[in-house]
Amino acid sequence: MLRKIVSVVIGSILIAIGINYFVMPNHLVDGGIIGLGLITNYTLNLQPGLTIIVFNLPLYIYAWFHFRSYFYNGLHGVLASAFFIDYFHPLMTLHTPPILISAITGGFMLGCGIGVMLLAKVSAGGGDLLALMLSNIFRLNVGLIILAIDGLVILLGWLVIQETTLIYSGLMIGMTGLTTFTITKTFT
Repeated sequence: MLRKIVSVVIGSILIAIGINYFVMPNHLVDGGIIGLGLITNYTLNLQPGLTIIVFNLPLYIYAWFHFRSYFYNGLHGVLASAFFIDYFHPLMTLHTPPILISAITGGFMLGCGIGVMLLAKVSAGGGDLLALMLSNIFRLNVGLIILAIDGLVILLGWLVIQETTLIYSGLMIGMTGLTTFTITKTFT
């Protein structure tokens, strides 16, 4: 239990720093529910963490009734990540690196945070939860579903926000995936 708590806190802080220091100042878009929270922040100036919780509510209500283990293994990760994303929001005011460095470093930070949480069997966001549920329902590969969800969210961000750079957001997501894969493959 202590390992899970430490993993959630460390992983959530890494995600929050990556989002606030590298991703948001450059208007990059992540995939999944975090990406939707970022798009909402860019367009409506709403708190991204709070928005992430709101977008996750329907998924977690559904998971409560149909995939109870997914509910238990994800709820605290989502709540902690959302809290720390809003808590570390002042990092946006600091001078950030250029967009290429931010995309790579931000993706690395997010991948480390997600990887640390996944090692403890905790999810950081509802996009993964949605992919797991769809994978069980339709018997499709969860990685392909995550890729499709992330691609749709980035495309939405690119269509809605002019400042969003599709290439750099894709690079960031690729770095996130590579880092997550490396951490989970190395330490499991």
